Amino acid sequence: MNMKFLIVPLLALLAIGCNTEKSNETAASRPANDAQDSRELPVNTSPGQKDDFDPARTTTAAPAGPTTTIAFLSYEHDFGTLTQGESATHMFEFTNIGDEPLIIDNCKGSCGCTVPKCPKEPIQPGGKGQIEVKFNSKGKKNQQTKKVTINGNTDPAQTFLTITAFVEVEPGA
Repeated sequence: MNMKFLIVPLLALLAIGCNTEKSNETAASRPANDAQDSRELPVNTSPGQKDDFDPARTTTAAPAGPTTTIAFLSYEHDFGTLTQGESATHMFEFTNIGDEPLIIDNCKGSCGCTVPKCPKEPIQPGGKGQIEVKFNSKGKKNQQTKKVTINGNTDPAQTFLTITAFVEVEPGA
């Protein structure tokens, strides 16, 4: 009787695993320009071969036009110790060290508590700019590490900035 309770869930897991492989095979056999599937297919994928999809590799398409290079004075900033509810801002300074104008398409924080502001105008070769990152510690406590992702016509297409802070909760709060 107890064996039934073990066998039924195992059979269900096997069935789910089989369906997952079938959906991967279906996705791999579709053309790469399928509008409903924006991810890139691996080079060595053929029907019946398992899809080795790597989301880190395919989250951003390579820029279509000429690329440039962005260099930051620092890719990390530690706000130190903040009291819960306190906000802090840091300006990350960068330089376009490439040969083409730098166009930043998008800046995004890893959560709603981290809000970046990026320049909207192109930065000419040799030009400098700043990205303002505001961290709000409301509802946070202890050590916090947040990322900011910058997408642009750079090689690589994404650049990552990191902020950290230790958030103290006031006694009685």
